This record gives sequence, structure tokens and C-alpha cells, in this order.
Amino acid sequence: MSGPRPLDGITVVSLEHAIAAPFCTRQLADMGARVIKVERPGAGDFARAYDQRVRGLASHFVWTNRSKESLALDLKKPEAADVMERLLAQADVLVQNLAPGAAARLGLSFEALHARLPRLIVCDISGYGEGGPYQDKKAYDLLIQSESGFVSVTGSPDEPAKAGCSIADISAGMYAYSGILNALLLRGKTGLGSRVDVSMLESMVEWMGYPMYYAFEGAAPPPRAGAAHATIYPYGPFPVGDGHTVMLGLQNEREWLAFCTQVLQQPALAADSRFAGNAQRVAHREALRALIVQAFSGLTIGEVSARLDAAQIANARVNDMQGVWQHPQLQARGNWREIDSPAGRLPALRPPAHSNAFEPRMGAVPGVGENTDAVLASLGYAPEDVARLHAAEVV
Repeated sequence: MSGPRPLDGITVVSLEHAIAAPFCTRQLADMGARVIKVERPGAGDFARAYDQRVRGLASHFVWTNRSKESLALDLKKPEAADVMERLLAQADVLVQNLAPGAAARLGLSFEALHARLPRLIVCDISGYGEGGPYQDKKAYDLLIQSESGFVSVTGSPDEPAKAGCSIADISAGMYAYSGILNALLLRGKTGLGSRVDVSMLESMVEWMGYPMYYAFEGAAPPPRAGAAHATIYPYGPFPVGDGHTVMLGLQNEREWLAFCTQVLQQPALAADSRFAGNAQRVAHREALRALIVQAFSGLTIGEVSARLDAAQIANARVNDMQGVWQHPQLQARGNWREIDSPAGRLPALRPPAHSNAFEPRMGAVPGVGENTDAVLASLGYAPEDVARLHAAEVV
């Protein structure tokens, strides 16, 4: 497949750090957009220093920053304003997740830009959004997981837990991505750019719709049930004799009968009044769990999975990260690619939405300022001007 990508010809300038905005703009780059990532000279995006797990590079950074160009630019220097003006004059989209109010102080609010750049789309990503009592409050992923109620319904009965990945950042990044795509479609109809205002809190609260409605008008929220389902049983993780864990889920009474006869091989359980219907199974979950664990204790994960598959009961292995790296389905579907980086070639997953019309861009993870001189040249700066900007530590 060598067809054009959906966002070929679109230029995105991003004042981004950490995860939400970089995750958004990486999706845009995957689809063909030219993404110019503006970073502080020297250190760059502070996410570059989160860890050194990928041959000296940070795991978060490698994940969210492929296929971009890095422009080192000190936005606090007066000379940077001309660079930004030239950049935005050629851009279709500006994305920023700076501290609240910082973009406006730099003259980069939608209102300030729209008058002279009417086709420019501006996407602002923040913790709580503009306006309201939380407007200026600092926001990090874990804090938003907490404010949105996510942590309160996640974890064990004894202790709440956060998600093991940056779910609030991912949520905001994906809504920013889809919002920018909508703004590009709208511009195609009106000829005008618009503002996309994305709040991490609102993004996560949208995802909390089920537990919120479950707790409608003061009702009790779903109980924390660890990795098990809060209101359906058996639906969750169970240990297997070889040390692995199987995740399984029953949805109806037909599956319960098949589970008893084909999986547990204890057909009499199907008639046990303690387990007659989901409500009874939930009420007696500890007794039922003990029976399931005992039945699985002499089996391997392969044997348990085979029985569940034969009974047409949904199941999965609880993989660790190495299990995911080696997952046979990802291999069979050809999902792995290689990308360049300052640490050499690295494996990377292609974007999840596969198209039969084009291949996504799978470009390099840039070093800090790696593309500075090339970007400045494309903006019309002569070599002596570039040298002057370097000497003044603007870039």
C-alpha cells in the first residue's frame, strides 16, 4: 500500500510536554501530518528524562514521539516570537499543553491568533479547562484519575488503585486528536479554523459514565472488586496449577451450565441452589471461587483455556509485559515495525486502526533539536541568521 495518507500536507506545531499532547500529535503524525515539536534547548521535553529503559531513552518519550521533527526554541527569548510567527503562518494546527495561561501570555491564544491566521486550528489541552474554580490548578495523570472518580471504583475492597498506564493523559490525547480531525473537517466547509478545548478531567469523566449512572441519585457505586467484575460472577482472574492466571467471564445461564459440565467437570454444581442465577453466584462468590480454584489447581493454563474455548466461554491469559511483547496475535497480524531513534532501531507497533488504503507513517523518534536548522531553513532563515539564533541561545 503506497496511497496518500489522510493528513498528508497538514502541518502541526506543538508546544508539548509529558504525555497528553505528545500522544495526540503522534496520532496526527501517524496519519501523515508534519509535526514540529517545539522543545526547550538542551533538556527538551521533560518526559525525555522520566527513565532510561529503552537503551537509554525514556519509555514514555519513545512511545509518544515518533515521526516528529524537534525544533529547539527558547520561547522566553524575544527573538523566538518571529520564529513562531513564521511557523504558524505555514501551519494548519497549533497544539499546546503548557501550564494554564502560559500560551496566552506568549500571545498564542486562539483569540490572539485567529484575527491574523483565520485558518489556524488551535487545540488547548489542560487539566481542568478554561474557566471555573479549578482553571489554574496543577493537573497530573494520577491527580485526574482521582478527581474523576476513577480511583474510587478501581482496586480491591480494602484499597483503591490507579490504572497502570497514563489513562487520563491517553483519554485527553485521544479526544484532542479526534477534536482536531473534526476541526479540519469543519474548516473544509467554512474555510475557518476553530478552537478545540480539551480538559483531562472532562475526558476522564466521560469514560466514567457507567459507574456514574450506576450510582445515580445517590445510589451506591459499583464495589471495588480488584480485577474481577463488580456485579457479575464468575467474571475475573483465577489462578491455575502451573502458576499462570486465567481471566474468564460468564454472561448467562447457558454458559454457567457449560462451565459446570465441560470446564469444571462437576455437572451437579449447575443445580446447586447457591449458584442459581447471577445474583446468587455474586452473593456466594467466595464459596464458588474456592470450588473453581480447586478445580483449576491440577491443570495448566493451556488445559484450562482449551476447556473454556470448547465450552465457548470467553477467556484470556493475564499476560505480563513480556507476554505482550511476544503475543502471537500481534505477530500473526504483522503489527510490529521498526523505527529509528537516537538509540538506534527500535520495535514499534503500527496504529490500531488499520487501513487498506495507506500505510501509517512510522518515522524516527527525534533527538532534542535534531531538526532545528532544517526547520529554520524551511522558514526562510538564511544560514547566517540561523547561526545568529544559535549564538544568542534562542535555538
